[in-house]
Amino acid sequence: MHDDRGLVEARLKRVLDERIRPAVYPASVPLEVAVWNAPGEPVPVEEGLAAPVTSVAVGDMWGPPWGTSWFRVTGTVPEEWAGKSVEAILDLGFDENMPGFQCEGLVYRPDGTPVKGLNPRNQWVRIGAPVDGGEEVRLHIEAASNPVLLDYHPFLPTRLGDIETAHRDPLYKLTRMDLAVFDETVWGLVIDLEVLGELMAELPVESGRRWDILRAVDRALDALDLQDVNGTAGAARSELTGVLSSPAEPSAHRISAVGHAHIDSAWLWPLRETVRKVARTTSNMTALLDDEPEFIFSMSQAQQWAWIKEHRPEVWAKVVKAVADGRFVPAGGMWVEADTNMPGSEAMARQFVHGKRFFIDEFGVENDEAWLPDTFGFAAGLPQIIKAAGSKWLLTQKISWSQTNKFPHHTFQWEGIDGTRIFTHFPPVDTYNCAMKGSEIAHAAKNFKDKGVARHSLAPTGWGDGGGGTTREMIAKAARLRNLEGSAQVVWETPAEFFTKAAAEYANPPVWVGELYLELHRATLTSQAKTKQGNRRSEHLLREAELWSATAAVRTPEFVYPYADLDRIWKTVLLHQFHDILPGSSIAWVHREAEKTYAAVAEELTAIIEKAQRALAGEGAEALVFNAAPHARRGVAAGGAAAPVGDARPERSARPGGGFVLSNGLLRVEVDERGLVVSAYDLLAGRETIAPDHPANLLQLHPDFPNMWDAWDVDAFYRNTVTDLVEAQEVAPGEGDASVRVVRSFGSSKVTQTLTLAPGSSRLDILTEVDWHETEKFLKLAFPLDVHAERYASETQFGHFYRATHTNTSWEAAKFEACNHRFVHLEEPGWGVALVTDSTYGHDVTRTVRAQDAGTTTTLRVSLLRAPRFPDPETDQGLHRFRHALVPGATIGDAVREGYVVNLPERTVPGAGPVEPLVVVDSDAVVVTAVKLADDGSGDVVVRFHEACGGRARARLTLGFSTQEVVVTDLLERPLAEPELTEGLVEVTLRPFELRTLRFKRS
Repeated sequence: MHDDRGLVEARLKRVLDERIRPAVYPASVPLEVAVWNAPGEPVPVEEGLAAPVTSVAVGDMWGPPWGTSWFRVTGTVPEEWAGKSVEAILDLGFDENMPGFQCEGLVYRPDGTPVKGLNPRNQWVRIGAPVDGGEEVRLHIEAASNPVLLDYHPFLPTRLGDIETAHRDPLYKLTRMDLAVFDETVWGLVIDLEVLGELMAELPVESGRRWDILRAVDRALDALDLQDVNGTAGAARSELTGVLSSPAEPSAHRISAVGHAHIDSAWLWPLRETVRKVARTTSNMTALLDDEPEFIFSMSQAQQWAWIKEHRPEVWAKVVKAVADGRFVPAGGMWVEADTNMPGSEAMARQFVHGKRFFIDEFGVENDEAWLPDTFGFAAGLPQIIKAAGSKWLLTQKISWSQTNKFPHHTFQWEGIDGTRIFTHFPPVDTYNCAMKGSEIAHAAKNFKDKGVARHSLAPTGWGDGGGGTTREMIAKAARLRNLEGSAQVVWETPAEFFTKAAAEYANPPVWVGELYLELHRATLTSQAKTKQGNRRSEHLLREAELWSATAAVRTPEFVYPYADLDRIWKTVLLHQFHDILPGSSIAWVHREAEKTYAAVAEELTAIIEKAQRALAGEGAEALVFNAAPHARRGVAAGGAAAPVGDARPERSARPGGGFVLSNGLLRVEVDERGLVVSAYDLLAGRETIAPDHPANLLQLHPDFPNMWDAWDVDAFYRNTVTDLVEAQEVAPGEGDASVRVVRSFGSSKVTQTLTLAPGSSRLDILTEVDWHETEKFLKLAFPLDVHAERYASETQFGHFYRATHTNTSWEAAKFEACNHRFVHLEEPGWGVALVTDSTYGHDVTRTVRAQDAGTTTTLRVSLLRAPRFPDPETDQGLHRFRHALVPGATIGDAVREGYVVNLPERTVPGAGPVEPLVVVDSDAVVVTAVKLADDGSGDVVVRFHEACGGRARARLTLGFSTQEVVVTDLLERPLAEPELTEGLVEVTLRPFELRTLRFKRS
């Protein structure tokens, strides 16, 4: 037989595009349209419905950036359409290639009842199926004119990312506002041909199945009268029945389709717009659930559910019913789909506490899975947190974006720093916006790396990022793919159903140990420094607020623990840890608002702290230092207050050749005439910290123009060009006896540093103030250290994680920018050095061998600032302050302690006398991360702690209050074991990095 494959495939494409798809709506009449443009921010539904309108027509422009227009559409169904299915086609000016990134709408009935959302792939509203003819139609559309920021030429700087800088010209043109007959037979033919055509393209040319499909398609097109598509569509479909009913091979891959709409809680739109995106999407999905009995929809992020409940009660009612029916499924059990690299220990725990508790309280549903399809890599401390929250599975997709190395598994056990293992799945479909295309389904089956031992994978199905969700076309395709020869088998299932099956069939999956590092988006550890500083500061203020409020509530009966305020503030901080806010990858509007929010959070938490401390201090004039750190400091117990023990003051002297020498009997630091640290000599150990001829405290400037994803990425070639900022305008004595002030200028920017030697500690504090006005530059602060180490430690949640200092493999080389929390630590046997930080997260570590003495220089550089222009063209412009400290001679335990020193400064309050801690731990290896009252309002005291040094630990907890019993709990403060009696003393034994939560019932 002659090969006419190309001819038939080309015929299929043209006939589908030019004849069949247009025939889905064979008849239409225009609707009358009127509009009211809200003058400012979005208004309540009742106000939008009642507003006065003026007439507009198809072809008119509407909608300035970030505006809201309320359209009213009216019309009458023609009498001659009786018995037919009729839909309103409402095209606001959509580009079908940009679902979730463009204008959107939510349709209401005149009484305010939401009908469904409108987006580029969902422009229809059902009027009747069938209609009687003569029905009056009246609909209202709350239309958002959100600008397209990630356009066909992406990453171009734009001022549209903030309503304060955007122009006010209309963006969109009304394209179609019609009533139309919907021909379901033709629509079904479109789906048939799309499924078969897409499947055919994925099958080998030599496959008999491919040719069977080709011939059936050819016959169907022959049966179709192109002048009467609607009259002959049924005959064409009949020709396809055989190939559509041929069952899948017994060995076919099995895909659990989960209806999904990954909605970024903020990104290329502000938080207020996400509230509306969620309402549109959930309205669409509840309507679709009514139409499609097999369809299952799942939504994560408790914050988004809470937004519906608070802002859209009419939508919430539909969601509650669908959840009760088991069709609309809460997923993930986190407050938001957070970044997992940068949130601190307690914050990461509280993501699960608040997320899971919301779903339990509202629906009686507890999630077993963590659902993070789009998060930019996963910290090695996360498995233990997932388990401690009562969950056991993890789903993500983003690791498939890695640039250098392809991850070797799709289903595996992920082992964290403490040994906890979590059953983890990466969907091989490689997208969290699956549209049920044949190419996607075939890719999932071919790509699946666990063939032969497993055969299940998951496909999150629906338009996401900006929302939209699953469409009826996706559901129709899935129905045809349920059992189709040549394809993977597709079935709608909940996340729990998928994980249960996948875990049952794969009893001994491979194990991946350590972080799940995304080899992309590394610059998110640095972009938008003020957002990151706001997060770090908020986390530590929350620690203080809980600690001192709990102490005051126990010690002083008149003090009322601020349950509601702390709950609300925690949720605000957790929201801002969303994976496009904390990473700094959102528009200017988002980060401008975040800065204001963090300032308000700090003010409120400071007031709570001060109120509690005043209650504890009592009336008196003695200067009491409150120590919120988990270690004693200057004689003040952790979690207590007292008059501190003083230390001898350090000294400053002139350095021969210029500069200054700082010394405190433990550490001698030389700062040369350039303001660079050329020596940090550990007097107790008798050894130098700084590598010879390689000064530290060296600011380095790189060009920074990645190939894509400006705010997200830093590409390895940035290191090819570097400028050392060694010229100083001023090197002078600073305030106090042991500080040096250094001033530098470069480009359009200025840096002022204050280097101070701490009293009684081997710690050099470095306060860096940068007035930053560069563009597409990367600022680093370098510390070349005379340390020979093949690995180094950086703090992560509830412990630390080791990374290589070398690049033996491509996996190690790819980690050229990594995350730390409060410290990075390097050591040789018997001696180490730490660098601690109050707000930076990104860093890099490299090593070289010196020619002059064959010694190893290991250079640690912290990342201070970037200046990408997309999506915020003014990223990081302005004044910034960073605090770091170099700690020679530090053990891991010292690094932990000093990290808290720079993040939890002492507070001095006049009072009557010392305040005893609620709990004292006799081992510095055991670090308390939270002391609080139980969330249920019982008054029980909750103490959370972990082993922080990576070894076994035995510790005694001495209680400063009367207690009847103690019980080990999960993160949600639910008992994991039977209570034990206690008389003010608890002894614990912990594995390396083990996390534990104890709940004490007070007498």
